[in-house]
Formats: sequence, C-alpha cells, structure tokens
Amino acid sequence: PRLSGFCFRGGRGRHVIHRLHSPAGQWMVRTNMAATAAASIRERQTVALKRMLNFNVPHVKNSTGEPVWKVLIYDRFGQDIISPLLSVKELRDMGITLHLLLHSDRDPIPDVPAVYFVMPTEENIDRMCQDLRNQLYESYYLNFISAISRSKLEDIANAALAASAVAQVAKVFDQYLNFITLEDDMFVLCNQNKELVSYRAINRPDITDTEMETVMDTIVDSLFCFFVTLGAVPIIRCSRGTAAEMVAVKLDKKLRENLRDARNSLFTGDTLGAGQFSFQRPLLVLVDRNIDLATPLHHTWTYQALVHDVLDFHLNRVNLEESSGVENSPAGARPKRKNKKSYDLTPVDKFWQRHKGSPFPEVAESVQQELESYRAQEDEVKRLKSIMGLEGEDEGAISMLSDNTAKLTSAVSSLPELLEKKRLIDLHTNVATAVLEHIKARKLDVYFEYEEKIMSKTTLDKSLLDIISDPDAGTPEDKMRLFLIYYISTQQAPSEADLEQYKKALTDAGCNLNPLQYIKQWKAFAKMASAPASYGNTTTKSMGLLSRVMNTGSQFVMEGVKNLVLKQQICESTLIENEIFRIMDYCIVYAILSFIMH
Repeated sequence: PRLSGFCFRGGRGRHVIHRLHSPAGQWMVRTNMAATAAASIRERQTVALKRMLNFNVPHVKNSTGEPVWKVLIYDRFGQDIISPLLSVKELRDMGITLHLLLHSDRDPIPDVPAVYFVMPTEENIDRMCQDLRNQLYESYYLNFISAISRSKLEDIANAALAASAVAQVAKVFDQYLNFITLEDDMFVLCNQNKELVSYRAINRPDITDTEMETVMDTIVDSLFCFFVTLGAVPIIRCSRGTAAEMVAVKLDKKLRENLRDARNSLFTGDTLGAGQFSFQRPLLVLVDRNIDLATPLHHTWTYQALVHDVLDFHLNRVNLEESSGVENSPAGARPKRKNKKSYDLTPVDKFWQRHKGSPFPEVAESVQQELESYRAQEDEVKRLKSIMGLEGEDEGAISMLSDNTAKLTSAVSSLPELLEKKRLIDLHTNVATAVLEHIKARKLDVYFEYEEKIMSKTTLDKSLLDIISDPDAGTPEDKMRLFLIYYISTQQAPSEADLEQYKKALTDAGCNLNPLQYIKQWKAFAKMASAPASYGNTTTKSMGLLSRVMNTGSQFVMEGVKNLVLKQQICESTLIENEIFRIMDYCIVYAILSFIMH
C-alpha cells in the first residue's frame, strides 16, 4: 500500500538524489494480495513504518540476524504517527537505539546511520541541511510524511553538495503517511495544529479564500495519503454546496492526475489487484458537520466515549493525576504535587477492546469480575505452593503432592499471563475510578438521560430550566451543551421570552453565550427550524445490572449514579450512508438487467 516503483531523479550535475516513491507496504501486497486484502489500515500503516525503519526494505519477522542499529529522528508530526502504532520495545527490536526530535539539541554520532521521518516544511528542511553540514551521522535515510516538492529536494541536494555529504545521503523517500491511525477502523487527519483544520476554522466568518484553500489542501493531502496506504481508489460521494464538496472535488482531481500517468501512478503496477479496477473499491462518504451538530455535543455513557470526554485522552494514551490521601502537612509547608500517570489503551488491551463500547456500569461490573477471577487464580497458586511444601512420610500427602505437581507446573507457566492480567485490572480500575469521579461530581448520568430524551422527543421528568439552575449539576460547559442539544433538536424554537429566561439562567450559571448565538444564526441560515435532524427513537431505562458491583467488596461505589442501558441510536451520517448503499445497489441491479435484456 505505499507507492508503486516510482523513481524521480532530481538535483543538478553529479549530485543526483534519487527520490524513490517506494511502496513501503508494497512487498506485503505483492507477495500475497489475497491474504492482505482484508488487512486493516492499522496493520498496513504499521507495516509501512517498519519497512521505513528497515531502510525501506521489507521487514521479515522472526529474522535470526541482528538488526542494524540506527537513530530515529522525527518531528512532532512523525512522533504522533508512530506513537499509537509502535512501542519503545518494538522500536528497539527494529534496531532503533535512540529516537529524538528533529529540533532538539543532538550530539554527533558519526558511526551510526540516521532514519529521518518528518514533514517537508521549510523549518525541517533547513534543520536537515544543518545536520548534513555538521556531519552528525554516518548516513542519512530521509523519509517525508508527505510528498516533498522539487524545489525543497534541490535545497537538500545543494546542502549535501556543499557539505561534501552526497555519498552519505543514502535514500530519499516519500512515505505518504500523513494521517494517524488509532484503531483498526479509525484514523484522524492530524494532532499537531489541529485547530487549523477544525470546524471552527472552516466556519469562521472572517476566513479568507487563501486560508480556506490551505485548509482544504491539508485535508485532501491526508485523505490522499490514506488511500495510497490502503492501495485503493475510492468511490467518492459528498453533500453538495458545502466544504465536503470542495474536499471531494480536490481529492478527485488529485487521484485522477495520479492515475493518468500509468508509469508513475501510486495505484497501478503491483497494487493493480487492489486498485481502481477492483470490485472491492472502498466508498468514501464526505458529509458536512452541520448535518448533525447535536451528536458531538451529546454527553455519552460508553466507556471509550466517557474517557475521551472527561479525561486527558490523546493518541490512545490517557493521563491521570493520582489522588493523594489526606495527610497532615506541617503548617506553612508546601502542598505535595500530584503524581501523573499515563496508561496506553491500545488494541493489544483485550479488556479495552471488549468493553470500550459498553455502558459504563457494565464496565465497572466487568472490572470487578476480572478482579475476582484473578484473586481466585492467585489463591489457587498459593494453595498449590503450600501443598508442594508438605513434609513427612504421610502416603496421602505424597499422593496429593504427585497429583498437584502438574497443576503447579501449569500455574507457573501461566504466571506471565496472570501478571499481565493483574496489570490490566489495575489500569482499568484506575481509569474507571477517575471516570466515575467525574460522573458523580458533574451528574453526567442525569445529563445523558435528559439529552437522550430530548433527542428522542420524550417527555422530560424535570424542566430544563431546573437542571440549568441547579448549582450542583455539572459545569457551565455541561449546561451549555445540554441547552444547545435542546435548541438544535426541538422542532419549534422557543419564544423570545422563554429564550431570554434560558439565557439568564445560563449566564447565572457562568456560561459563555457565544455558542448559543452561533447556533441560533446557523439554524436560521440553514432553515433547520422546520426540519431538524432526526436522531432516532432512542430511550434509556434503568436495569438492575449493578447488583454485583454495588456489594461491599466492589472497587466502585456506584451509589447515586443511574444505571442507564443504551439502545442503538442511528445518527444522521449513518442514515446517509445507508441511503447511498441503497441507491448504488439499485443502480447495479438496473445495469445487470439492462445488460441481460440487450
């Protein structure tokens, strides 16, 4: 899924640099296309990175030879791409002894090759040229996250010639990896400078045409890199008259321009079977955020969504502050700083994979069950150890000893798995406890229940004004989110008198009214008052799932927290996707019937 064997020779005179658009994942596709057709984007990007770290040579698993020890140099963009996919141990297995930021102070290591993985920006190119002049490393393998321009490539060539380091620049590659994969089926466009491609950036009233073009080009570049990595040309569908259409037109143009040059195309050659002539082409649906503004404002009740909403969770890593116990500090003493701990929630974590989409009360119950299971296994190992320590000539004891030897051997062999299980239990106990503290402090269960009722047009048990006016119910942001969902979802906008009453209550609660003003203008402009988005007929109900969680031996005290069970909710984007598939199926059937009739 990288690029096919596309070679461009640039530079001047004798200092020729080969810009090899080499498919970092091409080897995997070429050797067994059928086996890799169902590979996830996470697997494909991981293979591409490992190939890059192996000097753009396919990485062979279970290789008996020692890896070539090397240094990895990346910028913040490269760091964000690598960190969710490769651990420090995996980097070490690939021969990476040191990984450093490009713009950090680095000492020369003249006998070690360096692998660069950076964006082709002016600042990065200047720093790389400086490294060439300072002769920091033995050889240089330059890998760019996005395609580098001809002019910047020539700047590197000139710097290498001036520093007499042409022979040391071993390879220059465009990797086309300008996106961040977080899960098997989910990726984001960027983490650094993400506010530049945000909803606010696109919908600013003072945005210029040049700024809009920059935003669109950034989004298109990341999507293009994604499909190059995927090794397939998508079928594109978009909503008309919005930013989604601008992205679709630019992406379509970029794909077509690349496909016209058959010799240098990134989607032909070795990837032909998975490319544009395959019936397995992916469908890319581009929709504007404005079709469904309520969903991102909605307070959630599933484990992963709650972690993302209430905790410091970025790039599959959650940062927690340890809650220190109450200690009697001497008078005038400086208070102790809270220790921060980081936990990785990755696809390797089986508990996370199994429960990230579950309602939070079920997660709390599952953590308790896992803990009880671990304690039972631990007690069994202790019992077997005590039996193995029996002394004396008692025949019964000797018989019991021989019977339990095999059990103890099995228990000892499963000890690493048991320790890993204990680590995951501790991890999710800490994370779930931190989430629970936020739920209790902000009454997020109440917000979730009321928002579900608002979006499903169900009668509220308590007036919205009472919740907003309650000083103990959530933060100002929670109150504003609740009211915005009500304002977006209601078919008939509240009267001016009622709206002024709500505004006063929100102001008294410490809310900033700018979001409400924007939503009011947006709704009037889009004429959504008469036809608001349909959020499905969803309701929530309480069930007795916490009977085991709320016992005295539980790690979680769920008193005062409602046990709300989710019902499946179909959001607006899903309805659009279903309609597209329905129309496409109809067109295919019609085409087949027309062919048969003729």
